[in-house]
Amino acid sequence: MTLPTWVTLTRLLAVPILLVGMERPGLFPVWIPLVVFLLAAATDWLDGWLARRLNQVSDLGKVLDPLVDKLMVLAPLMVLVAQQVVPAWAVFLILARELTIAGWRVNQPKISGASLWGKLKTVVQIAAIALLLPPLSPRLLPLGLGCFWVAVALTLISGWTYLRPTKVVQGSD
Repeated sequence: MTLPTWVTLTRLLAVPILLVGMERPGLFPVWIPLVVFLLAAATDWLDGWLARRLNQVSDLGKVLDPLVDKLMVLAPLMVLVAQQVVPAWAVFLILARELTIAGWRVNQPKISGASLWGKLKTVVQIAAIALLLPPLSPRLLPLGLGCFWVAVALTLISGWTYLRPTKVVQGSD
């Protein structure tokens, strides 16, 4: 297993710590979930950079990285639904897109990396979640919610860019 893959796995290990911190705010200081989330989000950039820099881009990494990204984003969003910060139907749209694209990718002959729209979607999702996590949420709730709705829109747009039919050139057989 490559170093970038190990970095991706550390991001996965951060998810349970984040969830415990969000669901049991008295167990840790209130800022711990935010710090864990931001450090885990930073590893998303780091694993990709390491893979390119060390020439260790692998099919496992191409599959594992977006899967871990989805878990890192969806887990706190589900807690935010339970806390009635964001609506369940909007998180369902994000979940539906993520499952659809994951299924689509499995059926592709060649594993490709994320598109520019997919990367932008992930960055905005991370920003929205970070802004909605305590201790930032009371002061930045309107900004966090605005960012969340932009993330929902980008999630749907990026999903469409993967699934849209390709253009057929007229006159070619």
